[in-house]
Amino acid sequence: MKILVVDDEKVIVKGIKFNFENEGYQVDTAYDGEEALELVKNNKYDIIIMDLMMPKLDGLQTCMRIREFSNVPIIMLTARGEDMDKVLGFEYGADDYITKPFNILELKARVRAITRRVSPPASAQEVSRITVGGVTLDTKTRLAEADGKTIELTGKEYDLIELMMNNPGRVYSRENLLSIIWGSDYQGDIRTVDVHVHRIREKLEKNPAEPERIMTKWGVGYYFKG
Repeated sequence: MKILVVDDEKVIVKGIKFNFENEGYQVDTAYDGEEALELVKNNKYDIIIMDLMMPKLDGLQTCMRIREFSNVPIIMLTARGEDMDKVLGFEYGADDYITKPFNILELKARVRAITRRVSPPASAQEVSRITVGGVTLDTKTRLAEADGKTIELTGKEYDLIELMMNNPGRVYSRENLLSIIWGSDYQGDIRTVDVHVHRIREKLEKNPAEPERIMTKWGVGYYFKG
């Protein structure tokens, strides 16, 4: 496993690097967004742990630039805890979010959870392709195909759409989706689900304003139309 840690606070970078290298991870480091962007362009990482507030390019800008060419999972770090920061982070393509000061054990747990979802065990017996309502998911590459196009999804986007496509017609409340995809101990805002559904519709629907695949049952939740 290869991790990139990006933060302008060198003490934090050193602490994260030390803890993850002790568990056998390979860890690269960067101290601003521009440096991180260059590293991601020239290396393959399994996950990025990145601060929100950084010089040159902040975490949101860096995340947005990375999403132009890579779906590597990104965990955002921030000293701020406002809900809007969290929503913005997900809108720009972050997969998870943790507020400073954080417990290193929690950060390790978040990393393990994301990497398990992105790289399931080789022994797992799973269907390699799921096709519902004109959308096909490749469970090995975690790519989608719709309307003749191959579509890249972030980690959480894929997890959401796979869950709903495996259960077409089943309505999931936002609370239910938050618990299943982000975990029962996730402390983020419920609007996180709405942001991700909006982003998936932008990618999979011909007209996101009038969706034909990912439907809303008003007052209840979301479902995938079979």
